[in-house]
Amino acid sequence: MQLIFEKSREGISQSILPVCDVAKYQFAPQLQRQTAPRLPQVSENELSRHYSQLARRSFGVNSGFYPLGSCTMKYNPKIDEEMAALSGFTAIHPLQPPRTVQGCMQVLELTGKLLCEICGMDDMTFQPSAGAHGEFTGMMMIKAYHRLRGDLGRTKIIVPDSAHGTNPASAAMNGFSIVNVPSAADGCVDIEALKSVLGDDVAGLMLTNPNTMGLFDKNILQITRLVHDAGGLNYYDGANLNAIMGVVRPGDMGFDLIHLNLHKTFATPHGGGGPGSGPVGCKKFLADFLPAPVLYHTCCALDFAAPPQSIGKVRAFWGNFLVIVKALTYLLTLGGEGVKQAAQNAVLNANYFKSLLEDDYDLAVPGICMHEFVLSLERLKKETGVTALDIAKGLLDCGVHPPTIYFPLIVHEALMIEPTETESPETMDEAAVCFKKLYKLAYKDPASLHNSPQTTPIRRPDEVAAARNLRLRYRF
Repeated sequence: MQLIFEKSREGISQSILPVCDVAKYQFAPQLQRQTAPRLPQVSENELSRHYSQLARRSFGVNSGFYPLGSCTMKYNPKIDEEMAALSGFTAIHPLQPPRTVQGCMQVLELTGKLLCEICGMDDMTFQPSAGAHGEFTGMMMIKAYHRLRGDLGRTKIIVPDSAHGTNPASAAMNGFSIVNVPSAADGCVDIEALKSVLGDDVAGLMLTNPNTMGLFDKNILQITRLVHDAGGLNYYDGANLNAIMGVVRPGDMGFDLIHLNLHKTFATPHGGGGPGSGPVGCKKFLADFLPAPVLYHTCCALDFAAPPQSIGKVRAFWGNFLVIVKALTYLLTLGGEGVKQAAQNAVLNANYFKSLLEDDYDLAVPGICMHEFVLSLERLKKETGVTALDIAKGLLDCGVHPPTIYFPLIVHEALMIEPTETESPETMDEAAVCFKKLYKLAYKDPASLHNSPQTTPIRRPDEVAAARNLRLRYRF
């Protein structure tokens, strides 16, 4: 497929922009370009075809089964998109006076209230742009909390070895040292290892529950209590909240802060570079550290103000507002029982799909899982030479998006699978046939899997070369 620049022909143009209805502004000469930008010159017809061809090459939730573990690639109801497209939400400006956008401020207030109820928190900010940004914000708040108390010796953050890679990165970017805690044989936090690293230098713990093995840690109350007894705070990575929303609350497990991924759990499409939203909720004793501004009630309206010990802004204005509109629509459509049922169905689907595969593939940890589960292809690789990457590429020929591979790092040749609550039994049955077919093919004809995929527009690229020799711009 040609790039749009390769299709460009001198002198071909199109008139698709409306006539400008505002006065033109003349920039100072030193701010003006000296040469025109090298934009591609194609007809409207060619432009339409080009982007249609690109769309056909892209695989999304609307294309087929997308069991990408830890990412919650679920179907998002179209009513959420329709509400976010209403002119009352799209035709506003972030610099408008608060009195002119009271409806939008009510959206922020109500969404925060509902999410705090789901999470067991007392207050919330919507500024962070996505999950890792929420983590970074939470770590800033933990640091500010200890600093205000004069507890400057707390310089360490505990992170389990099964955590998302953004956890240690977010803590390190705030100047914390990272203490890694291993998992026990059951895939959960090793309690004795945790006890051995707790002390008056620990600022907090970062943890998601259920964890990246898809397991709800049976010792979670003991874990958070141990950290609190040592003077640290507990931070909840909300990446896996889809499995427990409406059923159990992180705040009741002993967590003090949480970030959510609205673009995973609450009805905004996940992937494609955004937009995301990573709101951070906290207990009341941390509310004074939230990013400014926060909402408050005057005698007759909503307004913005800065909390007394605010860490300051972490993003311009109030984050990705239309993502919040989608989340509110999702919550109001489902209601409390619907949110709970969505989580229960996510767990049901994961266990059903796992049951279809476990007679062939090896489970990393046997037993009941939550919203996702992890397979280990270590034995398959030893016996056939077929790797997790080979099976993932083979799935592309079946019209199935591969699950997450080689994560979590504590499982060798890992396939991490999350079907989500929006998939039907029939879809999972069909996908299981593909998985089983590839498993048998690994023993019968491993070479064919080494050469997969064979039916996609792009075959298997040299991923090392692609990573080391990126070409990110067109050279004329």
